[in-house]
Amino acid sequence: MNRLKRLLSKYWTRWAAGLALTVFAALYPLGFWSSHVIERQDTMWSDLRMRLEEPRLDPRVVIVDIDSKSLTEVGRFPWSRNVLARLVGQLTRHYHVGAVGFDVSFPEPDNSSGYSVLEKLAERDLKDVPVLRTKLGELKNALDYDGLFAKALEGQPVILGYNLSTGQAKGVLPKPIFTEEALNGREVWAYNTDGYEANIERLQNAAMGAGSFTVEPDADGVVRNYSLVQKIRDGYYSSLALATVAAYLKVEEGGITPVLPEAAHTLTKGQRESGALDGLLMFTADGAREIPVGVGLTTIVQFSGPGGRAGGRFRYVSAADVLSGKADPGVLKNAIVLVGTTAPGLVDLRATPVNKEYPGVEIHANVIKAILDGRFKSYPADGASYEFVQILAVGALLALVLAVLTPLYQLLLAALVFAGSIGFNYYMYSQHDAVLNVVACLLLVALLFVMNLVWGYFAEHRKGRALVSRFGEYVAPELVAQMAENPEAYNMDGESRELTVMFVDVRGFTTISEGLTPKQLREYINLYLTAMSEDIRASHQGTLDKYIGDAVMAFWGAPVAFPDHASRAVATSLLMQASAKRLNEDFLKRGWPELKIGIGLNSGLMHVGDMGSAIRRAYTVMGDAVNLGSRLEGITKVYGVGICVGEATRHAAPEYVYRELDLVRVKGKNEPVAIFEPVGKAGEVGQAELDEIAAWDAALALVRAQRWDEAESRIRALALAHPQRALYQLYLSRIAHYRANPPGDGWDGVTTFETK
Repeated sequence: MNRLKRLLSKYWTRWAAGLALTVFAALYPLGFWSSHVIERQDTMWSDLRMRLEEPRLDPRVVIVDIDSKSLTEVGRFPWSRNVLARLVGQLTRHYHVGAVGFDVSFPEPDNSSGYSVLEKLAERDLKDVPVLRTKLGELKNALDYDGLFAKALEGQPVILGYNLSTGQAKGVLPKPIFTEEALNGREVWAYNTDGYEANIERLQNAAMGAGSFTVEPDADGVVRNYSLVQKIRDGYYSSLALATVAAYLKVEEGGITPVLPEAAHTLTKGQRESGALDGLLMFTADGAREIPVGVGLTTIVQFSGPGGRAGGRFRYVSAADVLSGKADPGVLKNAIVLVGTTAPGLVDLRATPVNKEYPGVEIHANVIKAILDGRFKSYPADGASYEFVQILAVGALLALVLAVLTPLYQLLLAALVFAGSIGFNYYMYSQHDAVLNVVACLLLVALLFVMNLVWGYFAEHRKGRALVSRFGEYVAPELVAQMAENPEAYNMDGESRELTVMFVDVRGFTTISEGLTPKQLREYINLYLTAMSEDIRASHQGTLDKYIGDAVMAFWGAPVAFPDHASRAVATSLLMQASAKRLNEDFLKRGWPELKIGIGLNSGLMHVGDMGSAIRRAYTVMGDAVNLGSRLEGITKVYGVGICVGEATRHAAPEYVYRELDLVRVKGKNEPVAIFEPVGKAGEVGQAELDEIAAWDAALALVRAQRWDEAESRIRALALAHPQRALYQLYLSRIAHYRANPPGDGWDGVTTFETK
């Protein structure tokens, strides 16, 4: 009893704090509070957990690939429908596949045979040639490509694809699998649209059915969920995966029905609106299959492996081999075939948890596999209870035990519980298909460990907190943690250091502003600045200096000194251009203006410290090297490049491959400086681009030697091979100018800029 009293006297405040933290954390899965950070981390863990699964080949699903070989042997895509008729005939009548799903739609008639042109000639200009009309009558069936395709579809288990959109309704939809009437008044949320781009009527009527191949990504652009059923007006329609499986299992019309919760008709309107279906029933000759559905009539896609031919999940067969009869019959017989494409220029690639460039057709294949297996990853109905109990048990254990342990044993126990929580979560996922969240529990473990570890070091903790308040908004959290270990070593006093500075600016921001509403502009700039800031701080631990309207300023090498500050800055600039490209894809989908950025980098001696006035101060950099970095950002527009670095940065980061742009004399500086465009890391740049850079270097040397004819010939060849490179057109214009206005024998090859 006395020992218990002593423990209570010594640890009661720590126990109380730990238990209070545990209760607070346990309320998270019950919905009493929320956190976007935890949700995002749970999503990241979910993605990682999916990547841990080993891909296993499923012979039941085969991808017939319209690949480069197919384009070479058959011709450019889209193919005439007489070719598609042959493809369907080969698959169904020669190879005897179980079902075919087209990840392609056919919203327009095929007039490529030229029959309609010949028919008009026979009616007008050549109406006096009776043999022409006779011959056309004989050729009509052979030249009716849509008719040939429709005939190949008749009576075969072929499902056509179509796309959902907004605004327009094009083509003919299949019959819905059920309508609002079948829900008995229950309002079910689903992907809902009144627009679509479906197939022409004669093809739709000939095919067994059709399914939507529209796949909507999450807010971060990653596909994780798949709409099994979508709502178009008052009807509910199958996805491509669901419709193809129904054809394979010979499900008759009306054989897919919604599973309504018990007594759904007695629910109030509010209850109906917040509810969902229990699932779908698919009636086959072997009995009924139940397909569970989540919110929005979706299912979690069970990815594994990187996808594609080398992904190991599904077999790929070239469409050319199917058409020529060279494909292995053993691979295709009785299989479900999805017709898609991986050919360059036609590739349907999606960002997924396992691969940022995952073949879109395989998304449907993964869902088909799940339906056939009857195994679906899902969040259990009692998932919140699982998480609540786990958090309470883990938190109570650690809150009571960590307080009495030494730091070493605190670390060991926390690590053991942390690993055990992850192991239990993965066990539930892999063995019971239960998608449970775990980050709140892991975060609690970490917080309890940290709380107990620092309890005895309150004074040091206060110093660390002071440092965080001073530098937290500038540098990455991991740098702040490093600085907090020795706060006396860091301050904001002014000093001179070798640093690398970055300036980033949005191209044509005034035009962008005019094309957006204030709300849209705010979201546009917030998404852009967030992405750029995360790349600067998180990827290579840069110091975020300031935002100047749509521009961003950052630097590397202070307050924490990095000997490789230039390399970190170059790597970050390449990453930011990739992030801008991804953002631009999202912006264009929203109908927003195109996003392009220019980045200027320069290295050199700079003054860094807490600078400003008595009213407002900031931790920033100043000096000639900083000014040059700003000028280089503006110069990117002249040379049509996304990144421009100074000669000092190039020398300080030699592990990257660069393309020399020019020798320039910027406003405010007398000495010329060589400027370069970083292309990529040495060893990662392809040989073709290295050859292009070598050819350009030779051409640039000819320009500086004033050998205009030879230089023009070489640059024109480069421009023809790489029309997207604005640099070559710039130099062709300069050569024309120099011919008309020779620079003279004393020309040093320097371009002078008179404006900032």
